Amino acid sequence: MNPVKIIKNGIIDENPTFVQVIGMCPTLAVTSSAINGVGMGLSTTAVLICSNFVISLIRKIIPDSVRIPCYIVVIASFVTIVQMLLKGFVPTLDASLGVYIPLIVVNCLILARAEAYAGKNGPIASLFDGIGMGLGFTLALTVLGAVRELLGNGSLFNIAILPESCKTLLMILPPGAFITLAFLMVLVNLVRNRK
Repeated sequence: MNPVKIIKNGIIDENPTFVQVIGMCPTLAVTSSAINGVGMGLSTTAVLICSNFVISLIRKIIPDSVRIPCYIVVIASFVTIVQMLLKGFVPTLDASLGVYIPLIVVNCLILARAEAYAGKNGPIASLFDGIGMGLGFTLALTVLGAVRELLGNGSLFNIAILPESCKTLLMILPPGAFITLAFLMVLVNLVRNRK
């Protein structure tokens, strides 16, 4: 087990958004700004790290017939903790992300990592997998949010950068999410294929 390789795998080789194309609901829904991307990404990362670790610890005592419901209970517990922390310490971000925080429970990224990795590997490797996948997801959401915010609002992290004439309303609307994601995926695949 090489922790650096596991983390690199989640950020680059198996990036959840650009390579595996999973977790698309929050990816497309909340990335109208870079701050939202960072907030959703870090929230998901915290849940991934904790749930991967716990699921890996209990994987041998969970009967196969109730494996997925048990995973969901573990994940839901950590989502509830993250949501309470956001409400208590970052209420504006919590309001901005809205219903998408509780929906982390059924995010296919988290369920996929629980099933594909944490259910088959030890706690430390699963912890690093959660870190890598979470950071990859956070990076993707932040870049997507930054591009949409810059082209749609003319700002980056709420700091005005472009003049009013350069703003394109389409970029902060739902179609802008699809367009931006498509171009970013093409760019990522071009870079990956060159290697």
